[in-house]
Amino acid sequence: MKLNYKRTVLIGLSFMSILAFWQFYDQVIPYILENVFGLRTFAANAIMSIDNVLAIFMLPLFGAISDRTSTRLGRRTPYILYGTLGAVTLLVVLALFEAKRNFWGFFFTLFALLVVMAVYRTPSVAYMPDVTEKPLRSKANAIINLVGYIGGIFATVVMMFMLKSEKTESGESVYSEGQSFLPVFIVIAAFMLITVLVQVISLRENKLPHVKDEQDDENKVGKGRKLSAPVFRSLVFILLSVFLWFMAYNAVTTAFSRYCVQIWNVDLGASSSYLLTATVAAIAAFVPLGFLSGALGRKKTILLGITLMTVCYFLAIFIKEQTPIMYLIFGVVGIGWAAINVNSFPMVVEMSTGADVGKYTGFYYTFSMAAQITTPLLSGWLIDKLGFGYSVLFPYAVLFSVLSFITMLFVKHGDTKPQKKSSVIESFDVGD
Repeated sequence: MKLNYKRTVLIGLSFMSILAFWQFYDQVIPYILENVFGLRTFAANAIMSIDNVLAIFMLPLFGAISDRTSTRLGRRTPYILYGTLGAVTLLVVLALFEAKRNFWGFFFTLFALLVVMAVYRTPSVAYMPDVTEKPLRSKANAIINLVGYIGGIFATVVMMFMLKSEKTESGESVYSEGQSFLPVFIVIAAFMLITVLVQVISLRENKLPHVKDEQDDENKVGKGRKLSAPVFRSLVFILLSVFLWFMAYNAVTTAFSRYCVQIWNVDLGASSSYLLTATVAAIAAFVPLGFLSGALGRKKTILLGITLMTVCYFLAIFIKEQTPIMYLIFGVVGIGWAAINVNSFPMVVEMSTGADVGKYTGFYYTFSMAAQITTPLLSGWLIDKLGFGYSVLFPYAVLFSVLSFITMLFVKHGDTKPQKKSSVIESFDVGD
């Protein structure tokens, strides 16, 4: 049993398109809301949170709907293709409203854009497990993540070269006033469209060999079936784990820029360099960790990743000033995060069959998005309202990381048995 690398990369192109959009969205849209339309930070943040709120309801819904879809294009491709076409069109319209300084046109177009993005995100992610055998899904997910991150890097590079920025007195990089964002909108839209068209033209979903809806002793699930009690218990605990480790990680990534200013008394640029280190380390680790999970097992690899991150969060508590050691710490955090991401989604969909992969993909995103909504509010309440200050950030992360380790111990299903090799040489075989 070998992974089809070419097919997996092509499937990952829609995820590349999605991550390019979100990288652009997270960086440019808040600036436009605050500096072009003059919104206060709270109002801008409220608008920026709409996508997470929509995701909680829409991702599982359209995952389940796509499970039951049957067209000549397949069951996932129609959502990916037409969703991208809709998103690209709305993105261009959004740019025109920004250029005309029409706030209400911009707001309602942005809302429609976020709805469209939520419609096809789950079908896009569910595509891979549809056509990938269960033991190979961690390796395939590693490649999908790597391809996706390339989209995020592309968007970052485009913004670096096409948007002019300047430094404030506090050291923060902000976009220069008076420049047009229209060219960047168009480039991102074109990238999204081209990558998805390449996927759709190169792959005929209905002609691909799909994973059979096998019912084994572990996974008594499928169309019209219910999970057995032990498998349901495992599903609950892994979804709780997803929620908890996102609570830890996103609290750090969201508040770390202000942590640098308040605790270390350094400019905001310092936080970017540390977070970039974590991202680069994760990208470098995705594929090796995909192979490691095949040898070690998904659950053990996830527990290893949680352990690495917990130790790093704990060590960071005692670092009271900027130091190069933090680059090492964040590098290890990135590796730990990659170990979790590569294996957690395949474990969730392992408990499904081909009949309901989309629904289970939606479950995964519901819990991860719920954490991303909750953790800024909860950590902010501890920092501001209870007066603990930013020194509580890493203890907070340690707590939720430890809790995710504990809940993960109760997960007994969704793992894959390490594949035995007939010879030492076969261990180096990475397929076609």
